[in-house]
Amino acid sequence: MAAVFGIPNAEMGEEVKAVVQPLDMASADPSLAAELLAFCRARLSHIKCPRSIDFAAELPRTPTGKLLKRVLRDPYWTGQSAGA
Repeated sequence: MAAVFGIPNAEMGEEVKAVVQPLDMASADPSLAAELLAFCRARLSHIKCPRSIDFAAELPRTPTGKLLKRVLRDPYWTGQSAGA
């Protein structure tokens, strides 16, 4: 599972960040992040590719299963004014 959203960037205003829930957290290392970024770059426009990837053991969801991106996004914006 993965979530993609904007986080603050001093130069551009926002940049694309991905948070991924791997099947096995033991495999969540820089080489997996590099592999995922290469996969995205080969298939997506440069502007749509994440600049970085974080890993989470579990992504936050509502009781009905909807992904709570706001819960993932908010810590990156602490002390910042979120873009539109």
